[in-house]
Amino acid sequence: MKARLIGLVALVVLVAAVAWQWHADEADAQAHRLTALDPDAVNHIEVALKGLPSERFDRRDGRWTSATAATDEGRAEDLAALAATPVASWRPAGEFDAAKIGLAPPVAVLTLNDTRIEFGDMTALRKQRYVRVDRQIAIVPAQALPRPPRADSLAAPSSSAR
Repeated sequence: MKARLIGLVALVVLVAAVAWQWHADEADAQAHRLTALDPDAVNHIEVALKGLPSERFDRRDGRWTSATAATDEGRAEDLAALAATPVASWRPAGEFDAAKIGLAPPVAVLTLNDTRIEFGDMTALRKQRYVRVDRQIAIVPAQALPRPPRADSLAAPSSSAR
């Protein structure tokens, strides 16, 4: 009986330790993401890429819609996923000359719900990119950049249906 009680107490302590560590790891991961937004909770996206017209996406009934006739739902999901981009480091924006890191003007501007994210140039070393969120500069993987629309998304939809 005493051995079972000791085993039960040890099991409870182990489960509590695992739960605490999981919570600590989740909090640490959240601190190293570009935003606190859950990509699945994003329901409004605006994106402006240098040299292309601005676009707007809204999620309604689980589907993305756009003012343009052709909505690339995969692209809207990719844009929302940028909210959880891993961040290598955060620095105060005042430490940088915005023009020298491609943020005056930015290469791309992405607004997820009410969070504005500005994408700049790649860093001199490694394959990373400067990104401004509020008054902070994040260093993120270079591929973390809104992708342009596919060429067929820019074309007017065909009016011939079979």
